[in-house]
Amino acid sequence: MTAATTTLSGTGIGLRQPHYREVFERRPELAFLEVHSENFFLDGGASMHALERARAAYPISLHGVGLSLGSADRLADEHLAKLARLVDRVEPALVSEHLCWGGVGGVHFNDLLPLPHTSETLALLADRIDRVQARLKRPILIENLSAYVECRDSDMTETAFLAELARRTGCGLLLDLNNLYVNAINFGFDAVARLAELDGASIGQIHLAGHAVVDDCLIDTHGSVVCDPVWALYEHACRRFGARPTLIEWDTDLPALDVLLGQAGQASAIARSEATHA
Repeated sequence: MTAATTTLSGTGIGLRQPHYREVFERRPELAFLEVHSENFFLDGGASMHALERARAAYPISLHGVGLSLGSADRLADEHLAKLARLVDRVEPALVSEHLCWGGVGGVHFNDLLPLPHTSETLALLADRIDRVQARLKRPILIENLSAYVECRDSDMTETAFLAELARRTGCGLLLDLNNLYVNAINFGFDAVARLAELDGASIGQIHLAGHAVVDDCLIDTHGSVVCDPVWALYEHACRRFGARPTLIEWDTDLPALDVLLGQAGQASAIARSEATHA
């Protein structure tokens, strides 16, 4: 089994603390909930209690932001051990991480930083992902990144890099369409053409989010509704790859829960519509 063959389907939202009570009381019709793994590394406490309540009602997707798979430092064994304990406890439907690095020399940055897409980086990432998947006893999903600089030594596109990474390791891909769109505008490439570089069988999840326009570039903020061009890209992805578990990702300036549910409903409608035309 690969991550992309999970039985999970439909649309979910990120579960954030201001919405805990309302989600638990209303039990909205959602396919799954997603949380940031690192927020639940403690063995007990209020956060873990909330996650256990959520897990009793919905499938859970664990989305990591701190494993720093691409760092020149050795793989963070303590971080991985905490993630493994969480996976064993929650038994999530999906586990994902980013194609990035976030620390070096023992210094950690509050950011997800881009990598050069080279054969050397590919070998490093493949080894790290193999070790993570062996420790977790399951495939993981790797997410494409929003980035604001390009590495001049790259000799392949990010999507081609991800496709080869999935082929080598058996990992799945978390296709973040907002990230792809942000990079396409900032760096001047065709997002639809980049989708053609991916093998649809490897795509285990899709993320949709909002961004901000700042001066002459787009910034991935996860703080607004999904824009029309990203919805159009989602329609194309559903048409090309078929429906995939899809998350409405919103982390800053959180709106009322009904706004998230409305965005999730729009994603579900698009997926259903494209399925009828497949």
